[in-house]
Amino acid sequence: MAGAPDEPVPGPAAGEQLLQQHVPRQVFPEPLAQAKPQQGFLFSFLTHNQKCQLMLLKTLETNPYVKLLLDAMKHSGCAINKDRHFSCEDCNGNVSGGFDASTSQIVLCQNNIHNQAHMNRVVTHELIHAFDHCRAHVDWFTNVRHLACSEVRAANLSGDCSLVNEIFRLRFGLKQHHQTCVRDRAILSILAVRNISKEVAQKAVDEVFESCFNDHEPFGRIPHSKTASMIMKKKTWFSSEQT
Repeated sequence: MAGAPDEPVPGPAAGEQLLQQHVPRQVFPEPLAQAKPQQGFLFSFLTHNQKCQLMLLKTLETNPYVKLLLDAMKHSGCAINKDRHFSCEDCNGNVSGGFDASTSQIVLCQNNIHNQAHMNRVVTHELIHAFDHCRAHVDWFTNVRHLACSEVRAANLSGDCSLVNEIFRLRFGLKQHHQTCVRDRAILSILAVRNISKEVAQKAVDEVFESCFNDHEPFGRIPHSKTASMIMKKKTWFSSEQT
């Protein structure tokens, strides 16, 4: 698993850190009735768990990146079930979510995900890790290069480094800024879950960066908009070895 700390940034479009961190297993919350998620005045009176369940449902049903990832997982033989593979839980610290490779489950930190845009990015980020886990022989726990590769891909493809998010972080305008952001966030994620030096994390990211940055599966290219994601050609999903 991999991760990075959240950054305190204003507004619902702010760039939240999507974290791959071991979260102690808790009793899974009861799934909310499959009502159509709507956010309004009454939404503020719901519990963290109810909000998390509603936002997750909306993400799974409407977000084109997530729908494409779910389709890719299904074609790779790893179909995702909402109640089996997602868990809304309270988490310690500024953690947004995590992919638990030992159980193939995605943890969503219901006390730290406060808006739909954040939920969309967390789910997309974690599903990229789940997709990598499905299609490749990923050694999450002992091979830092495998971890680095998946973190590079997740930062690159999930929207972590979108221009809007980077503006809220007050970090933009640099040459090759997207690549710099992806590299930096991958390093932060590794350091959040591995007791290694920054130099070792940087070395791992540097070693895999070119190949993993250019691995855009299952999107085919770096997604920039919902329209672009909807017109991406449907593919046959192949298994591949992790770098």
